[in-house]
Amino acid sequence: MSQTIAIIFDFDDTLLPDSTSELLESRGIDSMEFWRTEAKALLDRGYDPTHAYLNLILDRVGDKKELGPLSNKTLGEFGATLDETFYPGVKSLFRDLKKVVAGVSDQLSIEFYIISGGLQAVMDGSAFIRENFTATYGCQFGECPRTGLIKNIKRAITFTEKTRYLFEINKGITPGDTQENQYVVNIDVNERERRIPFKNMIYLGDGHTDVPCFSLVKKNGGIAFGIFRPGEESSARKAFLDFLRTDRVLSTHAPKYTKTAELGALLRIAVRNIADRIIVDRKQAEAELY
Repeated sequence: MSQTIAIIFDFDDTLLPDSTSELLESRGIDSMEFWRTEAKALLDRGYDPTHAYLNLILDRVGDKKELGPLSNKTLGEFGATLDETFYPGVKSLFRDLKKVVAGVSDQLSIEFYIISGGLQAVMDGSAFIRENFTATYGCQFGECPRTGLIKNIKRAITFTEKTRYLFEINKGITPGDTQENQYVVNIDVNERERRIPFKNMIYLGDGHTDVPCFSLVKKNGGIAFGIFRPGEESSARKAFLDFLRTDRVLSTHAPKYTKTAELGALLRIAVRNIADRIIVDRKQAEAELY
């Protein structure tokens, strides 16, 4: 029986403001124009949203282009500058949730993951991310062997692709495992032998790209919270109504993770409830043996 709880976050607009927009703005590129005009033009031509923005970034890489000589190392250095931009309470949340779990039983553990359509090199550049997350899954660029600059799309995490990584977490498959065998996620693992059952998961995301994950986690007994951007509460709550009606999310909240904030308080309660349920299930299973 699994003794592990997993909290899975989207990255941009869930843990911190959109990092790709911040990257663009730091290089003098109008992010609103990028998303609302240029990316939309590609969507109108049938591009997948993730591929659209990744290609637009690649188009701007080069010595005489807007993003300059961009490499994965440069992206990581930019990610390091984001450590002070996380939403209120994010950093204390991790410490508090570990204490909550330890307070129930020292045999339980909690792990944190990111599954995002954002740039993994940016995420992994953050010291906070590296120190607190078991694994991160994001879009990746391949580099030119000669120049070291990013030149092609190595991995694009689209809407439904996100669920692949939920299954990897569920089955106990690590990024190292998939490096050796890209198809390892398809192995059949008995439900009782899966490392982290979906009912031990909490998923947090900010919108339509997270719908498949909301559905998968919620359908299998886990918890899903919708996150809306600060300042967009009215429009965001309206957009999330469909998710609530179809039971894809438990509730929607502003990205405030402090103990006294609505979302922060609920997360602490939810983790405590999951931990208590794991202990009860274990004791019931032990009792049935006698």
